[in-house]
Amino acid sequence: MKIKRVLCVTAAFFVLTLMGTPAIKTYAYSSQELYDEVWKLIDTKFVDASQNNQDWHRWRHKYDSAIQNDKDAYVAIETMLASLNDPYTRFLNPEDFADETQSISGTLFGIGVQIGVKDDKLMVIAPIENTPADKAGLKANDLITEINKKSTKGMSVKEAADLIRGEKGTTVTLLIKREGTAEKLYTITRDKIDVKSVSITIPKGANIPKNIGYIRLNSFLSHTASAEIKDALKKLSNKDGYILDIRSNPGGLLTNAITISDMFLTSGLIVSTVDRDGYKETQQAINKPVTQKPLVVLIDGGSASASEILSGALKDNGRAILIGTKSFGKGLVQEINKLPGGAGINITTQKYLTPNGTDINKKGITPDIEVKITDEDIKNKKDRQLEKADEVLTNLIKSKNKSKKDLQVNDSELPIKFIIQD
Repeated sequence: MKIKRVLCVTAAFFVLTLMGTPAIKTYAYSSQELYDEVWKLIDTKFVDASQNNQDWHRWRHKYDSAIQNDKDAYVAIETMLASLNDPYTRFLNPEDFADETQSISGTLFGIGVQIGVKDDKLMVIAPIENTPADKAGLKANDLITEINKKSTKGMSVKEAADLIRGEKGTTVTLLIKREGTAEKLYTITRDKIDVKSVSITIPKGANIPKNIGYIRLNSFLSHTASAEIKDALKKLSNKDGYILDIRSNPGGLLTNAITISDMFLTSGLIVSTVDRDGYKETQQAINKPVTQKPLVVLIDGGSASASEILSGALKDNGRAILIGTKSFGKGLVQEINKLPGGAGINITTQKYLTPNGTDINKKGITPDIEVKITDEDIKNKKDRQLEKADEVLTNLIKSKNKSKKDLQVNDSELPIKFIIQD
């Protein structure tokens, strides 16, 4: 069984939740056959048909005499995959694969931080809300330079995750470099991580009018994320408009991104995926929208993968105003394959494009209205992005039934396409 999804690695639960447990191959296998199976999967599925501009066949029998057991095969496989220079295509030994599958149950232990590699540097994509990492003060785009005094230079996401996660009550020390500040040590106590997808609780200190609904989507990884969003919209059906907050949301299942996008769109393209052969598959809005009320979406540098599919679909279709800062920039889709002996491999098989045909990988999505959070804002617990979202949405609600010529001056920053649609 193969599962397509948008992949984002976490330290609390290694990778994103599977849509089901892949069928287990029960036949006997040799360690060499395990290596060969991985080689063939990459040869036929990896998004770059040139396999990173190399002669992929040179790896086919490179370790024939060296592989004597599974441990040898694992080392050989990881060496082979490293040549692809793709941090998202990676091998999982049986223990890691079991951890990944276990994430379905929600019994997760770690500090609650999504990590990734960008420009060859290990960084925080986002802390999960109300987890030890979040409470300790880790932020999106923080660089992790050391883990327990071990340098992260050249360290893979898998290696970092192995060091960061651990038993409840134990600690891990991270050396963090934040832009504009000196390096700082964070010693964080690991705990059970309860991942909740959706919250409609208004953040403390926010003065959001009673006619505006606030929805916080933390992750797309849960099977119930789409249903939770639908339920949230139902509970807030008496509101005149919505703020959808996907800041520091690292992504999740591709299916959730498509389904949630469809809840807001009357028609139009949601996302396109392109494989190694250039075959393009499109996903269109096909269902009756749950709501057509005005919508503002909050994004930042921690909004990645599935978050970018959703925000890209809503922006390109003129359905929502995006406020915040540029998103992370992960425009790749992974497929997971179960391997003999309980191991697994995540393979980047496609890239995705926003409805306008934009490839956002390593570029991110630019908001319609850029609002940065300063250190002073953080110190004073001032959320200027949310305040701007409130202002813009209030303006949209008031102007919904006006013609363009009747709009006030501060409406000028809103995309005309959006205004005309409403």
